[in-house]
Amino acid sequence: MMSDDKKKKDEINKKSEAPSAKEKKEINFEEKLKETEDKLLRSLAEIENQRRRFEKEVKDAFEFGSFNFAKESLSILDNLQRAKDAIKNDPQLKENKDLDKFLQNIDIIEKDLVSIFEKNNIKKIEAKGKKFDPNIHQAMTEIEDEKNEVGSVVQEIQSGYMLGERLLRPALVGVAKKKNLKNEEKEEKKG
Repeated sequence: MMSDDKKKKDEINKKSEAPSAKEKKEINFEEKLKETEDKLLRSLAEIENQRRRFEKEVKDAFEFGSFNFAKESLSILDNLQRAKDAIKNDPQLKENKDLDKFLQNIDIIEKDLVSIFEKNNIKKIEAKGKKFDPNIHQAMTEIEDEKNEVGSVVQEIQSGYMLGERLLRPALVGVAKKKNLKNEEKEEKKG
C-alpha cells in the first residue's frame, strides 16, 4: 500500500511540476515574441546602418565627384606658371616692350583659375618652410642646409593641392638635411 501511495504522490508531484499544455503554449508564444522582437530590432538597426552608408556615399559623390576633373585641371595652372617662367627667361622676348602686358594677362588668367579652384574647395598646400609631412608632401630631393631645421621643406618643386580634406596632389618638395662632413672635408682639400 505504501508503494501505491508513494506512486500516487509521485504522479501528483510530476503533474504539478510539468507545465500544462496551456502553459507550454504561453512559454512558446513568449519565446517566439522575444525572438521576433529581436529580429525586428536587428532589421531596424541594419536599415539605419544602410541609410547612413547611403547618405555618406551621396555626400562623397557630391564632394568628390569632380575629383578627377579637378586633378587634371591642375595641369592647366602648372602650364601657365611654366609658360610665364619660360617667357621671363627668354632673351629674345625680354627685349619686347609688350612683354609686361602679356605677362599681366597670364597673371589674370592664373588668378581666375585659382579663384575657381578656391570656390570649389580646392586649396594649395603651403609647403615651403613647413615640417615635411609624408601625408601631403612627396620628397624629391634632400638639400644640405644649415639655416633650416632638418626635415623642413626648403624647396617646392611642384605645388600640392587638397580637395576639401582629401589630398588631390602631393606637393613635390626638397627637404633640408644636415651638411655632410665628408663632403665638406673634400671641398676644403680641393680648395
